[in-house]
Amino acid sequence: MSGFNGYWCALGLAVGLLGCGESAPVDPQTNPNEGPPTGNGDGTCNVPAEAQEEDVSNSDTVVGDGTPESCTSNAFVDAVALGGVITFDCGPDPVVITLDRTAKVFNDQKPDVVIDGGGKVTLSGAGRVRILYQNTCDSDQVWTTSHCNDQDHPRLTVQNLTFVDGNAKSEEDGGGAIFVRGGRFKVINSLFLNNVCHDVGPDVGGGAIRVFDQHEDRPVYVVNSTFGREGLGNVCSNGGALSSIGVSYTVINSALSHNEAIGYGANPQDPGTPGGGSGGAIYNDGNTFTLTVCGTHIANNPANEGGGAIFFVSNARSGSLIIEDSVLENNPSAGFETQGYPGIFVLANGDPQVTNSVLQ
Repeated sequence: MSGFNGYWCALGLAVGLLGCGESAPVDPQTNPNEGPPTGNGDGTCNVPAEAQEEDVSNSDTVVGDGTPESCTSNAFVDAVALGGVITFDCGPDPVVITLDRTAKVFNDQKPDVVIDGGGKVTLSGAGRVRILYQNTCDSDQVWTTSHCNDQDHPRLTVQNLTFVDGNAKSEEDGGGAIFVRGGRFKVINSLFLNNVCHDVGPDVGGGAIRVFDQHEDRPVYVVNSTFGREGLGNVCSNGGALSSIGVSYTVINSALSHNEAIGYGANPQDPGTPGGGSGGAIYNDGNTFTLTVCGTHIANNPANEGGGAIFFVSNARSGSLIIEDSVLENNPSAGFETQGYPGIFVLANGDPQVTNSVLQ
């Protein structure tokens, strides 16, 4: 088993769809790391220097000793607890590491935490656990400053990884694959499939990713990454793929499809309902923040309430929604959306800034 066939075989096993043999699906496209291509192949937006991949040539921890069997849940969880640059040596073929508990970043370890799967590593929550967690305000992960909601570290980067079957239904705040509060966070060249959080609730969100409190209100970067594919979308009450409160996102050359917001009753919730159902792909709420979508394809993301593609509410009307060189199509909002902006519900500092983009 090698290359693209091996990747899909490993991934199919991770999400319970495939046997592992010659019948694994083949796609003619590959990327340099032998996994399926991530992101939007038509995206050509520039990537800022701080949103580029991190150098992992000198890793602090290598998970595995060259065999698939050595790449265990314990080995990965222990590596994340130590922080620093983490790479993998699991043999020549793609591998799935099935976690029996959530990997958690400790705030008093190395300030930069970089996890690079080399395009061959799938991290699976097995439908039972959230995959990755960082929280500067969680005393169990060690308080390191008096301003945990605005400290500059840990700075977490995930790159060249696949996250599948993360489950945060038993967690309070969402983030089926990844939950981050504090420090900094970015995602590069990564794939998120079949991750879930709470089915209902007015504020919970992020089937794949949920973020709070970034240092100096700087943005979360999502670059050349994919959230959802047909039959393998990420699902939550709100924000099937991405969710935040008061945090800016910059989404560059990425693809979000077949994610769902399945709550109902909106926010604040209608009487007699549990609330939720907005932002099939992206859910942003709070006061002053910015969502920038550039070179990105957002398609086939339904919401039971508002904003199949994007739900963006700046309560103080001081936030900005910017869409550039992107295509948003077939993102149905069953409840409500902003007239003239299909698939979007927005309350912001003026109208969305839409440039060279298709909304349909």
